[in-house]
Amino acid sequence: MGIIIGLIANILGLYLAESWVPGFSVMGGWKELFVTGLVLGILNWILRPIIKLVTFPLIALSLGLFLIVINAIIIWLTSQFTGFITIENYIALLWATLLISIINLLAKPFK
Repeated sequence: MGIIIGLIANILGLYLAESWVPGFSVMGGWKELFVTGLVLGILNWILRPIIKLVTFPLIALSLGLFLIVINAIIIWLTSQFTGFITIENYIALLWATLLISIINLLAKPFK
């Protein structure tokens, strides 16, 4: 059940980021949004713990703020793997990262 809620949170976060963040868009319809949310979830599940382990000193020194950079890297990698996400600049990536992270944080108790 937690995987489905995580997938829905990723899709909702991507949809809201596309709607609210200028310079961030997901090409296509619901199918592409679903695939992108699935790839984002897989990267978060596999790659995120490895990156967190390697960058633990930076996370500790920044009191956790470096996690935003890690989330941005994961979203950028998702755009590279799927080709459905267009990110025009770093500001759009930052705002989309924050929005998707907040949606996932709000969905965490239901996972």
